[in-house]
Amino acid sequence: MSTLVSPAAGAASGGLLDRSRTIAGPRFNRWLVPPAALAIHLCIGMAYGFSVFWLPMTKLLPAANAAACKGQGFIGELFTTSCNWTVPSETHVFEIFIAMLGISAAIWGGWLEHAGPRKAGFYAAICWGGGLILLGLAVMSHQLWLVYLVAVFCGIGQGIGYITPVSTLIKWFPDRRGMATGFAIMGYGGGAMIGAPLAVWLMARFAAHGVPGVPQALMAMGVIYFIAMCLGAFGFRVTPAGWVPAGWTPPTNNKSLISRNSVHLNTAWKTPQFWFIWGVLFCNVTAGIAVIAMASPMFQDIFGAKLVGVVDAAAALTPAQKAAIAAAAAGLVGLISLFNSLGRLFWASLSDFLGRKNTYYTIFVLGIILYCLLPNWGHAGLAAAFVASLCIILTMYGGGFATLPAYLADIFGPQMVGAIHGRLITAWSAAGVVGPFVIASLRQFGIDHGVVHTRLYDLTLYVMAGLLFAGLICNALVRPVDSKYWMSEEEVARERALLKEDRVAANAATAARGQFGIVGAIAWAAVGIPFLIGLYIALSKAAALI
Repeated sequence: MSTLVSPAAGAASGGLLDRSRTIAGPRFNRWLVPPAALAIHLCIGMAYGFSVFWLPMTKLLPAANAAACKGQGFIGELFTTSCNWTVPSETHVFEIFIAMLGISAAIWGGWLEHAGPRKAGFYAAICWGGGLILLGLAVMSHQLWLVYLVAVFCGIGQGIGYITPVSTLIKWFPDRRGMATGFAIMGYGGGAMIGAPLAVWLMARFAAHGVPGVPQALMAMGVIYFIAMCLGAFGFRVTPAGWVPAGWTPPTNNKSLISRNSVHLNTAWKTPQFWFIWGVLFCNVTAGIAVIAMASPMFQDIFGAKLVGVVDAAAALTPAQKAAIAAAAAGLVGLISLFNSLGRLFWASLSDFLGRKNTYYTIFVLGIILYCLLPNWGHAGLAAAFVASLCIILTMYGGGFATLPAYLADIFGPQMVGAIHGRLITAWSAAGVVGPFVIASLRQFGIDHGVVHTRLYDLTLYVMAGLLFAGLICNALVRPVDSKYWMSEEEVARERALLKEDRVAANAATAARGQFGIVGAIAWAAVGIPFLIGLYIALSKAAALI
């Protein structure tokens, strides 16, 4: 039988970042945890908005000899200090971010479970915020190899920051797992809505002699993000051992996939459930990220002159008409970013009522239908239907991310869900490479074979529908984990002892029952106001579509 122990017993022995120093007291309110998570995810989510830097970074050396630089290869570009970089070379920075996100989350997921969210969040702030400062210095030195090297450091911050709040949120909200993780991961999808306009403003503010202020903008954002992420990290509190929401009891029926037993990190990846869910995420992300990567050119290729009322596709367009088409495509990018973010909260919250497996069934079936309809909308010239379908697809792309942690907690139990989540999002890293490559290759295949622009993406969209069908099959194969994979009583006791959860806290019944109050209002305003500003900017850009 569990014994009682004061939560303060181990607190004094740890440093400021120690997990034992973050155990919630009686006046804490669990609704203070989501804004702490959002503070971190809204910062690292700027990775999605890094495309605003690509063109300005090609103009850092106005005196460069374009003719002399034209013939240099990739190796030459890595070390040149006299030639401007090209956009394809710069976009590798984003690829490094996403690759290192998955790799670092997989490597340090187990450490995070024991270190706690405060220490993990603080280290993420150092890597991402500090990394952006170093990235600004690397750009200033005009050394592309150094930019790539620093991007690795930033990517580590991405990975640690992404999984920092997962386990903590699930333990605070066992009654609403999907909604809780949806709030945090919504921040990653919405980070670009805030960060991209801020970056554009800073580059213009620091511009000098016609040269965009890219280094200064990166360093300024690094300082801002470091402060914001530290505030989030120090705002985290963990549940006292034995704490549950007032009036809530764990489900006792065996009809659902929700397990009351946990699976160890080192065992989870050996189960078929892990790889089926890996396939679910990979298929959903590959299809969605392919659309994100090519949304603007796809929209312009399919509709082109029709967007400005010109029926004859061969007719010459005026500069004003071309600008209007580009503005409409940019509006689409802003709009789908918005739906990507909001879909994370919507689908994850819905999964609390539908169940995780049924939510993914809905996402895949609806996605297959919409991907198959997109070519028809294009052939018929129905731009509004095309845009609406893309927006719904992007809600499901984001929703697939946000529902994942709760799905993993249901299947593998809550004890090590953060670490398991870290291992499984390697599917995202793989999809981040495969998705853009597939859609770019299929597009080029169509061009090489003389396919007209209005039908250039038909094959691609049908292939994406096929990927979603594969994800549907993977989801159907998910079953409860066999009892042979469950953690033994000794393993559970060892993990709980490491987390000081082996004994029920003396204040478990009374802790974290505090009022929301002024502190809660300030915390939510601190993340909500920037998000609403980003939302307003995204909607303003989307107005160009009308």
